[in-house]
Formats: sequence, structure tokens, C-alpha cells
Amino acid sequence: MHPTLPKSYKDAFSFKVGTTSFIYPEGYVQNVKRLAPYLDEIELLLFESAPESLPSTHEVKQLFNLSKEFDLTYNIHLPIDISLGAPEPSIRHFALETVKQVMDLTATLSPGTYTLHLPYEEAGFDNEQIKRWRDHLNTSINKLVSAGINGEIISIETLDYPLDWVEEILMDFNLSVCIDVGHLILCGFDPETVFNKYKKRTPILHLHGVDNHKDHLPLDRLTKEDAETVIKILKQFEGVVSLEVFSFDHLKASLNFLEKYGFCNTDVTKSNNDSIANWE
Repeated sequence: MHPTLPKSYKDAFSFKVGTTSFIYPEGYVQNVKRLAPYLDEIELLLFESAPESLPSTHEVKQLFNLSKEFDLTYNIHLPIDISLGAPEPSIRHFALETVKQVMDLTATLSPGTYTLHLPYEEAGFDNEQIKRWRDHLNTSINKLVSAGINGEIISIETLDYPLDWVEEILMDFNLSVCIDVGHLILCGFDPETVFNKYKKRTPILHLHGVDNHKDHLPLDRLTKEDAETVIKILKQFEGVVSLEVFSFDHLKASLNFLEKYGFCNTDVTKSNNDSIANWE
């Protein structure tokens, strides 16, 4: 028997709350079936580009039917084993084709956003290396947009380098931003500063705990200082908050965190005290 959440969190927050399709050790459809009655949105993790790793057209149809049955929306995480900024043209071409393939495959799901990694994989941080990488990114994304893809539907995720490195590309192609708060904490960036700068083009936050140099943990593993930062951000955000964890226990603990600090509407039991001063 797989555990289930004790109650529904649909429309429970000022933002839409969701989680990943890897909460249970099962496939996409099985995860969505178990989670759909309780959450607003599911982040479909299409992490691997290999065709056998992607959902089949039949699975996509099942996911579509579940979205209608449970009033559920999706966002999609594009594969992370591709690189639009790679030095080798063949790798960039494969990345382009993969993005287009996944977007075609999942178009009927009307995802709110497609989250995309733009990894920086050079050995150093020489200005010339960064410039070449940005030039490759610029060429690749221009090809995507020229193929008819609306840049706004793609959310560039914050990784281990300053998002400012790709700010010009964001603006030129009207790309959106996925602020991964956990990544920012892990890499020593200030999440509040990044949020304040990019919040107008941020439809989705990835949220998870960080502790002892590890991320994708439950939110109750955050330090008091980091928890306070998360709370400040959430009080200003009305988009999608994807609890990017990968187990039921981590999901349940993270939802409890949101309840404890007063983010629930009146139809869900609220914490008696949402003050960070009572952090335990």
C-alpha cells in the first residue's frame, strides 16, 4: 500500500501548489493518479532524452484525461542530459531536436511552462569561454523561436552560475524564469535578490530544503535564516510552487511546513502561529 496525503491542498494557498511525478516509485500515470486529488499541479519530470524514458503517446492521453477529471494542470521539466550551449554543433542540434520533440509530444497537456536547464560545462570561468557559451545559447534559442516556439513558455532554471550571465538572452527572446530556491541557497546566491529582480517573468518556483550541502530535501530541513527567506518570497508570489522533492515523506513534511507558517486559506487547517520566531 502506498501512503496518501491526509487532505486536499487544492486552492489552499495564494499560489498553486504542486510536486514532482517522482513521489512514488512508479510511472508518470500512477504518480499523477495518486497525487491529482490533492494538489493543483504536477511537475512532469522528463529528465532523460532517450525515447524509452519519455512517456508514450498513450500515457500522454491518460495524463490528459486525468487533468480533466481532477482539474489538474501540468508543468514540464525538459530533459537535463541535453545542452543548447555545448561547443559541439552535433550536441546542440540533438538538444534542439529533443526540446521540439518533447514539446510536440506533450502539447495536448497545455503545460503552464517548460523548464529548461542551460548548463555551463566549461572547465573554467574565463570571459572568452563564457562569451562563446552565450553565443552558442543565443544561436540555439534563436532556432527554437524561429521554429515557432513562444519563448515565454520556456522557463530557464537557476543553476550554479549567476542568472545575470544569461539575462540578455532572457530579454532578447522573452524567456521566462524558473527560480529554484534550493539551488540558489546551495550555491550561495541570495534567493530574495534573485526573486526581486526576476519575479515579473517567473511563473514557477522550485522549492525544497537544503542541509549539509544537499538539496531536494523537505522544507523543514532549512535553517531558520533560509526558512525566513522562503517565507518572504512566498508571501509575494502567486504563480506555481513546485515542491521539488522525490518521496512521499519529503512531500508531506514540505506541505506541513507551508501550513505551519500560515500559507493555507481558511478551508485548510492553518497553523496557530506563522511567526518565524517560533521556528523549531
